[in-house]
Amino acid sequence: MIAPPRPGATVDRVPVLIAVVPQPPLLVPELAAGAAGETADLRAAVVAAGSRLAAAADEWIAVGADPGGRRSVPSSTAGTFVGFGRDVRVVLGPEPGAPDPELPLPLLVAGWVAGQVERPVRVRGELLAPDASTEECRALGRALAGERVGLLVVGDGSAMHTDKAPGHLDERAAGFDETVAKALEHGDPAALAALDPGLAAQLWAVGRAPWQALAGAAEGREWRGELLYSEAPYGVAYHVAVWEPA
Repeated sequence: MIAPPRPGATVDRVPVLIAVVPQPPLLVPELAAGAAGETADLRAAVVAAGSRLAAAADEWIAVGADPGGRRSVPSSTAGTFVGFGRDVRVVLGPEPGAPDPELPLPLLVAGWVAGQVERPVRVRGELLAPDASTEECRALGRALAGERVGLLVVGDGSAMHTDKAPGHLDERAAGFDETVAKALEHGDPAALAALDPGLAAQLWAVGRAPWQALAGAAEGREWRGELLYSEAPYGVAYHVAVWEPA
């Protein structure tokens, strides 16, 4: 649990901790099949980030991008990866209903991460349209900054890092994701806020909107960033990071 503030203490309007993870279904061993070994380091980094988030807060807000647009998803929700080949079920909190076969991928991954940590957590989902403007994303982040929770930011970098990548090769992908990795490593919300939505869309970087929501939630405060993983297996960039208030 998050300890209540001392009488007279000032409560900072920032999340208690921020974890950034990607959203490949291959994170789930049952879905990875022969690639489970190749994704072991990524999986370990994601679980490590989730464990640190759970140690700081048992109430999480998961932010991701989905074509369905802006909406909130309650912690009473359950989902399944059946659309990705296996009926691996996840829950966002206690007493869930029947699994939603159309629960968006960012929240499926958030539920999977929550299921890997050693203490029960409750996850509320906040979804943005992938093409949401920078200001829309930052506005959501600012609104969430008023809640003393753990913030789980879910999304991938460019899917155009090699010829065999889902979007094939785009030479701009390397520079784009290098910028993202440096911003996450150094706890730099301004650099995330400066990402170009148009370029991100061209590079198939679905994490851009959630990262810019992070920028809104983190602005106005110093952060210590730690980059746990930043690679592009299969031509898609995956970043894992943890930010603590400095």
